[in-house]
Amino acid sequence: MPSYRAQLGIAGLRPGHRPERVMEAAVDAVGSAHVVEANQLDIVAGTPRIAVRFTVDPTARDIEDRQALQAAANMRHAVGQVAVTGQLQVLRRVRGRWEPVG
Repeated sequence: MPSYRAQLGIAGLRPGHRPERVMEAAVDAVGSAHVVEANQLDIVAGTPRIAVRFTVDPTARDIEDRQALQAAANMRHAVGQVAVTGQLQVLRRVRGRWEPVG
């Protein structure tokens, strides 16, 4: 199963939302179409960044990558309802390394 990681910077919460809602929204969005393997919150240069690791069904590489990019876009949209988002990056696991997609 191809494994992907969507990473999204978080600039701040929208009014009326709890911090844990950010990760919940991300996992729900990706998990609606793919198996979520893990999620985490990191602080990079003082800025929160969430990451959701997930798999897509094996087909052809370009189709898999498109599905991963769509899942990441869905994640950004869902998180954008509860937080101000920053940079989105999608990575694919290839021979033990994370490589950028797109």
